[in-house]
Amino acid sequence: MSSIPTEEHVARRLRFRDLQVFFAVVQLGSMAKAGAKLGLTQPAVSDIVAGLEGMFGVPLFDRNPRGVAPTIYGRALLKRGQAAFDELRQGIRDIDFLSDPTTGELKIGCPASVMSGTMSLALERFRKQYPRVVLHFDEVTSPGRDFPSLRERQHDFILARIARPLVDEETFDMEILFQDPLLIAADVGSKWARRRKIDPGELVDESWILTTPDSSVYRSVAEAFRARGLPVPKANVVALSGVLRMFLVSRGPFVTAVPRSLLVFNAAKLSLKALPVDLKIPGYPVAILTLKSRVLNPLVGLFIEHIREVARTISWAQGSNE
Repeated sequence: MSSIPTEEHVARRLRFRDLQVFFAVVQLGSMAKAGAKLGLTQPAVSDIVAGLEGMFGVPLFDRNPRGVAPTIYGRALLKRGQAAFDELRQGIRDIDFLSDPTTGELKIGCPASVMSGTMSLALERFRKQYPRVVLHFDEVTSPGRDFPSLRERQHDFILARIARPLVDEETFDMEILFQDPLLIAADVGSKWARRRKIDPGELVDESWILTTPDSSVYRSVAEAFRARGLPVPKANVVALSGVLRMFLVSRGPFVTAVPRSLLVFNAAKLSLKALPVDLKIPGYPVAILTLKSRVLNPLVGLFIEHIREVARTISWAQGSNE
């Protein structure tokens, strides 16, 4: 094994393209797949990886019949190099923004239930002001406690519900926007939709669409019924997605529990109604998550401000109905 290279030695030889190839190989676990993604041949990718290993004097990947996996040295380079690579990429985006504030791109993570509620209105308003900005959305788990895509800098920010304390609170900055309680909903043609007041006990034996028993929504509903001395309703249909639960309720004689913000934006479209049930289900806070110490692109701040405006509207409406 050769001696550890000096910073000056690495600075003279390391190229932006080298890191780009390295990250692609780590992500895809294959030099052939990395080459296809970057428009390079497999031998070209192998040569670049070999050059990096020669430069650092350590093996960065373990080879196996299924592909490659980073060694402890590769993981160390990934952890530090990812931040440096991201900062350079952010610098390029900042320059683009300064030259033309109406263009650029954002990468956002959010669950479908947030996308169909809070995010959809923020998106609509943002697009009116910045129609040339490209927005990339990926679905993430919610409610959540760990957001690896944010830590790995795949997203600029994440908008999600937070059920419990974050796994790694030191890594993220969290801005809570509003509490999103759960409401009991049914189709507007349902016998329940015509009622002015419903006792929770009347709904115990109804046809319910619930989430799995290990989920946060199910536990919240169960706790609310038990607090009233009532048995937990049995699910006739089990569906984790709040959007899917609403759609199914609109198609049949069911009741379900969904986040208030999701129902507010979709009740009229799906012909749903929040039932007047004396049952308080607190739900979970909706929060913006960003990576600590990461300098964000100015476009991120502009989009987040639109989200805050929507959140203030939701908070006001919620307060006026309580």
